[in-house]
Amino acid sequence: QVQLVESGGGLVQAGGSLRLSCAASERTYSRYAMGWFRQAPGKEREFAAAISRSGTITNYADSVKGRFTISRGNDKSTIYLQMNGLKPDDTAVYYCAATRSFGVPTRQYDYDYWGQGTQVTVSS
Repeated sequence: QVQLVESGGGLVQAGGSLRLSCAASERTYSRYAMGWFRQAPGKEREFAAAISRSGTITNYADSVKGRFTISRGNDKSTIYLQMNGLKPDDTAVYYCAATRSFGVPTRQYDYDYWGQGTQVTVSS
């Protein structure tokens, strides 16, 4: 069972940037597709970005496309979410997730393992 720990959240002004990290307890490259989800106060958790097992395919929610970039680290076990042009609407708890599924799933039910989340707050 893979364990996931997110870091890198914080408070940033609108227009700023943050990079989230997700450290896995084992190698995820070629074993797990990885995703980032987020949950704003009073709202359901929603898909943000996903990357395939090989790292060659990515998928983004329309709301973050062109501003966020998901990537795999060279250590084969870390996932990143680079967030640029942040908006107050991006304020949420961000969760890292892993699935043995192929492709780039967007439904949270497709993911088997979850981290505890990291808070991102964007001030206007």
